[in-house]
Amino acid sequence: MKRLIFPDLFLLSVVITLVFSAATTSSTQAQQNGKANEPKPDPNLIAGERPLEILNQLGLWQEMFNGTDLSGWTGDTQGYVAQDGVLVCQKGGKNLVSEKEYSDFAFQFEFKLEESGNNGIGIRVPKGGHAASDGMEIQILDHHGARYQGDSDFGGGKRKLSWLKPWQYHGSIYGIVPAKTGYLQPVGQWNQETIIAVEDHIMVILNGAVIVDAFLDDVRPVDGNEHPSMSNRSGHVTLAGHSDRVEFRGLRITDLATPKPLLKESVDNTPPDGFEALFNGKDLSGWKGLAHQNANERRALTGEALQQAQAIADEIMNAHWSVSDGVLTYDGQGQSLCTDRDYGDFEMYIDWKIPSGADSGIYLRGTPQVQIWDPWDARTKSDADAPQTPEDWVAAYKNGRNLGSGGLWNNQRWRNSPTTLADKPPGQWNSFFIRMVGEKVSIWLNGKPIVDRVKLENYWDKTRKMPIPRTDQIELQHHGSELFFKNIYLRELPY
Repeated sequence: MKRLIFPDLFLLSVVITLVFSAATTSSTQAQQNGKANEPKPDPNLIAGERPLEILNQLGLWQEMFNGTDLSGWTGDTQGYVAQDGVLVCQKGGKNLVSEKEYSDFAFQFEFKLEESGNNGIGIRVPKGGHAASDGMEIQILDHHGARYQGDSDFGGGKRKLSWLKPWQYHGSIYGIVPAKTGYLQPVGQWNQETIIAVEDHIMVILNGAVIVDAFLDDVRPVDGNEHPSMSNRSGHVTLAGHSDRVEFRGLRITDLATPKPLLKESVDNTPPDGFEALFNGKDLSGWKGLAHQNANERRALTGEALQQAQAIADEIMNAHWSVSDGVLTYDGQGQSLCTDRDYGDFEMYIDWKIPSGADSGIYLRGTPQVQIWDPWDARTKSDADAPQTPEDWVAAYKNGRNLGSGGLWNNQRWRNSPTTLADKPPGQWNSFFIRMVGEKVSIWLNGKPIVDRVKLENYWDKTRKMPIPRTDQIELQHHGSELFFKNIYLRELPY
């Protein structure tokens, strides 16, 4: 009898298909389960990457402890000792105070606690002042210690309770801002901490995670008390001992004090130490065209639409922006010029020159603007006589040109004009120094302060209540005038 091979092969193929399908389904489910079981990225660790990277790129660290003695420190020099490269606060140790004072800085160190150990880092502490009340104290504390908690019986069993207040946990700005918890290493292990203080912006980064990120101008102290020292702008760094043994090592500081607003004569387009040149004096490297005149629409562009818009914008840029004898030159016929990188907090030098009657500005984080214009332009028609009476002159200057350049002219709630007219006449070079921290901007024109920590309002929000983006591009504004720029230097500040 002839054997029937086909049905056997058919059954075999069905079995193989079922087995393969089951294996594939099992593998897919395993992969999905594996992904589901993977820990989610920690946003506080992610937030810590950028400021630490900026600080390391600046390369301005200065050692505050030489590992052998207490050089550079005053105060309780008997309560602290140097042992094998470690700075030890001994039992009974109190306050060790830096000889130097600091305004804006990043202070980085490692520390190791004993059980229930307590210390603190005083910042902007006046000479002879108390760290927490006369300055601000960042807690150094084993908040898991037995000294700060006990057992309570709720009827259903005992539970551990801490009698620490939220602003007393490690890393908190004592009495002012509570810190996030969960990042302190167990007792006996080394921790690394970075404290950043730039104007009213205070950050505390513990073992890579941001546990405090506060703008003090916007903070109401969590303990309900007045803390006038929140407005301190400089002072000493203090190791605020509380009689417990605490070990420190790797103490170093980056001084971020505001530099002089007017650079001494130097070779054009050569940045000072710590700054990078945004314009190399040779070509348009590092710059791009404006992809959309409305920042909200521009930020919404993605994928192919963004590529196409940017390609068109770059063509316009190359047609109207050029470099001549080390000067970035604009013919007035195209669109604004933009950095090809986004920036958050920074300091920037920029020299600019305009012809008579010109109008321009500098957009910070894609937001208008630091005003540039001719204060002496009465804007009379070509066939009209110049104003004759004071009233005529006032009417001619109704849009504020006569107040000078440098104001945040599109502000509606905050001040929009400079405090003084500091412009040089059209045809001469002017120098801006711009400092941006959070939403607030300070500006010097030709060495004179003209804007002091004024909030830059969000022009792209009709209510002017939404904050500006944390990062975005810097733009040199097109306003139909010829423009000239050089010596554009920028230093990022950690944020």
